[in-house]
Amino acid sequence: MPVASLRAPDPTAPNPTIGLPADVQPRPLSLLLVEDDRGDALLVEELVADANIDIQMSWAPSMADAERELARMRPDCVLLDLNLPDANGIVALDHITRCDPNIPIVVLTGLNDEHFGVSALASGAQDYLVKGRVEADVLRRALLYAIERKRAELTAADLRSSELRTQENARLERGLLPSPLLLDDPGVDIIAKYRPSRENALLGGDFYDFVQTPDRTVHVMVGDVAGHGPDEAALGVALRIGWRALTFAGLRGCERMRQLERILRAESPGSAIFATVLSIALSPDDLSFTAVRAGHPGMLMHGSNSVEWLEPPAGPALGIGGTNWPVSEWELPVGHGLLLLTDGLFEGHAGVGNERLGEDGLLKLAQSLASRSGEDFVDALIDSAEERAGMHGGLSDDVAVVRVERTAR
Repeated sequence: MPVASLRAPDPTAPNPTIGLPADVQPRPLSLLLVEDDRGDALLVEELVADANIDIQMSWAPSMADAERELARMRPDCVLLDLNLPDANGIVALDHITRCDPNIPIVVLTGLNDEHFGVSALASGAQDYLVKGRVEADVLRRALLYAIERKRAELTAADLRSSELRTQENARLERGLLPSPLLLDDPGVDIIAKYRPSRENALLGGDFYDFVQTPDRTVHVMVGDVAGHGPDEAALGVALRIGWRALTFAGLRGCERMRQLERILRAESPGSAIFATVLSIALSPDDLSFTAVRAGHPGMLMHGSNSVEWLEPPAGPALGIGGTNWPVSEWELPVGHGLLLLTDGLFEGHAGVGNERLGEDGLLKLAQSLASRSGEDFVDALIDSAEERAGMHGGLSDDVAVVRVERTAR
């Protein structure tokens, strides 16, 4: 049975916490001693008492007892004998590590088994002590250093994990947000903006692309994979690359959406993931353009002092078994630009309570900024939507906006 204390503490021993205000006094360190020999356990108890450190020690005479203690409480450190009746050597260390890999461990070895201590360090222990050679100040140093070393290891591991996630996000973002692939003198001016929400540091699945085929038709697309995380972002990259490849292969309208549906089903990590897409194609010969929409929001048409909301006929979002996506034809007047966007721009809260900006609110906001032009208009629109959501911590989703306008040739 575990023993909370093997002897009464010495009331005359100095206490480093005495004299500190009650609200800043550190809590005692908790130590779990795993040792089958009661005499050795008493010796460790005496060393702890002489070490001038505030420690609450519990004793487990076997690995089975230690595992029960670790299930009940989490000590600051484990002092582990490597020769137990039910676990021996590195096996004993592995038992403790499996119970909680974040607990620092100092191992105890016999005079003739010091090599086990070195092996334990290679296997994850923070330090080792040799029985018969331990003094109070050595024990104190070993325990405190072990705790700090483990804390430093965990901090370094968290930092490395954060750095790797940042690098992965950066690579995925580059895949989601490509460089334009346009001919010389393309006849269009394109502005693309992407603003990550960084809510919980999760990457979203917003993506866009714009290419010009040899017939000088300019194709522009925005899309959004439902959800956040690397799986959704990777799927967004696959859909964007697929859209570009299908466009250069000559697929258009409904047939291109059918193939994107196939790509989503093949690349999706789960059956419940879907994506929305809006794709337009601007004719090089006149002011017309075609639009095909798979469950995606509509778009804004921005003139010198006006903004309209265009909502082409829509088919279903990709990933839910759709087979038909209607293609509609529109006209983009000279001096007007089209804004393709993702719903992160208007789905955020925009005031008191649960009110959201919504498509109507976004249109009113855009109309109030209509006198601005080009990139200034796009930046002001995103900033204004972000400001409206400021009471709720800002926009809660990633935002992608692409503005395309014909230029004089």
